[in-house]
Amino acid sequence: MRPDARWLNLLRQFTARDLRQRWLGSLSGALWALLQPLFMLAIYAVVFVEILKVRLPERVGSDFVLFLVVALWPWTAFAEALNRSINAFPEHAGLLAKVALPREVLVLAPVCSAFLVHGLGFLAVLAVLAMIGKPIHAAGLPQAAFGFALLAIFATGLSLALASLQVFVRDLGQALGQFMTLWFFLSPVFYAPEMLPPAIAEWFAWNPMAAFLGAIRAPLLGTPGAGPGALLAPALLAFAALAVGLWVFRRLRGHLEDFL
Repeated sequence: MRPDARWLNLLRQFTARDLRQRWLGSLSGALWALLQPLFMLAIYAVVFVEILKVRLPERVGSDFVLFLVVALWPWTAFAEALNRSINAFPEHAGLLAKVALPREVLVLAPVCSAFLVHGLGFLAVLAVLAMIGKPIHAAGLPQAAFGFALLAIFATGLSLALASLQVFVRDLGQALGQFMTLWFFLSPVFYAPEMLPPAIAEWFAWNPMAAFLGAIRAPLLGTPGAGPGALLAPALLAFAALAVGLWVFRRLRGHLEDFL
């Protein structure tokens, strides 16, 4: 990637275009960005709090809804970024054949729009929770924001690799949808790792989303695990994924038009 003025301007234009097409074309489209996670939150709250009577370990807090909120929005942004960016090249096949432009911009635009929309929704929900007396730790916002940014970099690396491979393996997009559902339930979104049997928790610790969600959740809840050191593993994962994604993209970009 070459982040010069032209490159950044193209990214801004494609991101703005993606936002207009995706969210600003209709009132329902814009509202759905906020309503979809809220509906999911309501369903999980009813199932796990009212029906299953789930109780969190003392060290991770007692408010299940708050515990769920601070992980659900980052996961939603991450999942949407991957699911939408994987088809970036086929969706712009005609443009790629006619115009010389940095191809990676087509992948980054949906990633940026997903994290921008759901990041703003995340802030709005946190503000509402704070106003109704939920114990959000405002001092943890900078660290949580940094963790959210690292998650966006992680998503960028995966998206570059998946979007490049999808041109050659066309059913990769369908497989990704199924895999993301499995990954969601294997990630500590609506449960704490401390709630798992030790043998299982040890394996779940290898899930990279555990590091990202922990780095976002702990500072906002003020639970053990907060602090700058919690960002080390997410930073390593994020930049490793970005390096791999760039390597895959650069190896395959010269052949994209031949298979579109």
